[in-house]
Amino acid sequence: MGFIDKVKASVKAGAEQAATKAQSEYERMQRRRELDEAYEALGVKAFELADKGDLAHRDLAPLVEAVRTVKAKLDAAGSEDPGEESEPPVQEPQAAAETGKIAEEEPSPSTQNPPNEG
Repeated sequence: MGFIDKVKASVKAGAEQAATKAQSEYERMQRRRELDEAYEALGVKAFELADKGDLAHRDLAPLVEAVRTVKAKLDAAGSEDPGEESEPPVQEPQAAAETGKIAEEEPSPSTQNPPNEG
């Protein structure tokens, strides 16, 4: 086997190895996506049950209240006039789930009242 043949064989082997690794990574990402979807479905069902009173646990109470709060804000934002400014975004649901509560945000400088000059 000549030098060029050895290089071609080496490149081919490297490409096959890279393709195998890429396929493996793709499959791992697919499983992770499936797991995320399963967790989301579980969370939705747990909220529905807890909201109806069929599921109760002290660790769930702050999370259920966080969902209720965000849903109420979302409903209120949907009923506002389209031209009206909405409230600043709330903490992401994942972060709320980890902390068990929604973080209260400081109003942005654009929404604060300007000082009276006089």
